[in-house]
Amino acid sequence: MTPAARVQAAIDLLDTVITAARSKGAPADRIIAEYFRARRYAGSKDRRAVRDLVYHAIRLCGPVPENGRAAMLAVAGQDAAIAALFDGSPHGPAPKAEGELVAKTGLAPKWLVATLRASGLGGPEIAALLDRAPLDIRVNALKADRATIALPEAGGEPLAAAQALRFPSGTQVEQWDAYAAGLIEVQDHGSQLIIDALPVQPGDTIIDLCAGGGGKTLALAARLGNAASIIAADTDKRRLGNLAPRAQRAGAAIDHIVLLDPTREMRALGNWAGKADHVLVDAPCSGSGTWRRSPEGRWRLDQAELKRLNALQDHVLDVGSYLVRPGGSLVFVTCSVLDAEGADRIAAFLARHPGWQAEPLPLPLGRAHGAGHRLDPLHDGTDGFFIACLRSP
Repeated sequence: MTPAARVQAAIDLLDTVITAARSKGAPADRIIAEYFRARRYAGSKDRRAVRDLVYHAIRLCGPVPENGRAAMLAVAGQDAAIAALFDGSPHGPAPKAEGELVAKTGLAPKWLVATLRASGLGGPEIAALLDRAPLDIRVNALKADRATIALPEAGGEPLAAAQALRFPSGTQVEQWDAYAAGLIEVQDHGSQLIIDALPVQPGDTIIDLCAGGGGKTLALAARLGNAASIIAADTDKRRLGNLAPRAQRAGAAIDHIVLLDPTREMRALGNWAGKADHVLVDAPCSGSGTWRRSPEGRWRLDQAELKRLNALQDHVLDVGSYLVRPGGSLVFVTCSVLDAEGADRIAAFLARHPGWQAEPLPLPLGRAHGAGHRLDPLHDGTDGFFIACLRSP
């Protein structure tokens, strides 16, 4: 592909990403993968260059752009080399017309910037949410140890979490034999820190209520050496279906994998009502803390969606409270930096459930925030998270 053709390919992809963002469709990474799956003639350098252009435009444009061309024209406005490629050459973009629409740049839509600032984040903290993320792995303590594992690329930086290593963004760890053998998992350092800090012990009964694909479930099993009874539950059949093969590869013992019916979760979880030592609620959220990986997420979020997510977060917290034994713990996690999905939800829970108390977790990074703790990319080098530990009376 010529440089101009790469720009046009980025424009075409951005059109699809923008449409998907407005309709809550597929994420950008999946759209890009499918685009190139149908264009196998594109070489690896072309794919990487087009992908970089697409993500550059997504990060640059705060409000949702009108279309892909307007988004790339915003990039061209800051990069003369890109602007020169709007030359009308074969397979390239047409020259910019007089007065043609150019997408607005910025950190996010205005209402969302205001919400972030109201959540205690300044400009540098918000901007860091859009940086490129490094690649963190967790060495699976059931099969290996960080101090002795041999990996094909040197230079993995040891992090604060017990088994965490950091590599540059784009490191192809999923092609390593160690990944295929279950010796490592891709997992953000923040997620690993949270699992390390949970007040769990061997022999406990632990419910991962929003397990998804099981990243934190597997980390729990590894931390406790398969010496706990772990129940992984979720309403998403597709994501939950990935857990069993992942657990087998990792050598992780998961006692029960439970598919839940939304709003009727206790029908499937009734046997554990009031019996779990610990319940982990890694609640569905906006993902504002993961914009480094999915920057188009800020285009997908609107106030109605945030309100829907808040209601869902309150619901899963209440479900979790029914499962915890007297004196047990309920840990609430969102990969969000918005108070509406963190501190506000815990305040509302404590108001609904007299007798419950918030208690601190021994996290080596982050800061106290509301009745919980917050991690963010600028200060901690992790994804953005809110974490709170609640103790049952």
